Amino acid sequence: MELKATQRKTQEKLQDGLMPAVAYNSEENVSFAIERKAFDRAFRQAGRTGLFDITIEGGKSFPALVKSVQMDKRKREAIHVDFTIVHYGEPIEVAVPIHTTGKAQGEVMGGLVDVVVHNLQIIAPGPRRIPQELTVDVTRLNIGDHVTAGQVRLPEGVKLAADPELVLVSVLAPRLSEDEAAAETQAAQVAGMVASGELSEDAAEAVLEGSASLEQVREDANADEAAEPTQE
Repeated sequence: MELKATQRKTQEKLQDGLMPAVAYNSEENVSFAIERKAFDRAFRQAGRTGLFDITIEGGKSFPALVKSVQMDKRKREAIHVDFTIVHYGEPIEVAVPIHTTGKAQGEVMGGLVDVVVHNLQIIAPGPRRIPQELTVDVTRLNIGDHVTAGQVRLPEGVKLAADPELVLVSVLAPRLSEDEAAAETQAAQVAGMVASGELSEDAAEAVLEGSASLEQVREDANADEAAEPTQE
């Protein structure tokens, strides 16, 4: 992706339509200006994994990757870009977007596919060998299953830079509705009361079946205790 630039000095006021940018690595640091609209079009297409061939008018040319973009939150437009200067043929570590494909078996059963990590750190053999995205097929995943970084198929020559056990995608159990969550909470409460002797099994069954409320069986239990004769 070609990107033309003009030289600039630090703190120099730029013409309308231009914005400041800087490109650097451990060896050099270059300041320049680029056309905002041209960068926006190119960045939408290439993203952070796309290689930019930057040519500075009257200066040098170099390949670079976008490191960060500072945005004007009110206008929702880029106002400054940081690039990382790279070298052809040299390994480079970069974060690549993860894309899921297929419909998980667990999703068919009402589960939810949760993408835990959206970008995976990899090492490409060179800037032109950086994959635009990594695809994870979730078709065979059931509820409770997951995919780790070590299970992702990488392009030839590309190595994993992240922990192989890092969970990227998982299939969660169906979310409970408010009524289901309330029923589950009540069931746990009733089980605890039975275990502690506060509630009889018959009373607990009545509550769980809905023929009596927990408050009602508590009141009945208290009334029975009050009616029992005291022994002297």
